[in-house]
Amino acid sequence: MESELALLWEVSMAEFIFVTVILGGGGGWMIGRSTALTWSGWGLLAFYLFLLTLAVRFIHFSLFGGSFFLPFSTFDTALHYGIVDYLVLFAIAAAGRSYVRNRQMARQYGFLHQDRG
Repeated sequence: MESELALLWEVSMAEFIFVTVILGGGGGWMIGRSTALTWSGWGLLAFYLFLLTLAVRFIHFSLFGGSFFLPFSTFDTALHYGIVDYLVLFAIAAAGRSYVRNRQMARQYGFLHQDRG
């Protein structure tokens, strides 16, 4: 049975939501949080998300029969779904980073947001 949104998930929608959004998204949120707390740049966030994407692809492969980057016969399929996973994880990590950074800025520079009278 072929899924109608096969561009987003490889095996099933439930597997995509569980592995990529919940498990990987939790890790992505924590990566965004940690880069905000340490005042690190976006490049470090992107590198950490690349490593997390490899881990998420491996979980898809090992537990649910998805594709992985090796062997090379499945490389193009794994690359497609790896990019999809990376973009989803990047969006979640960016949201986590923005949330924590906004709280940092409001706490540290709260005098800029006080009412004047």
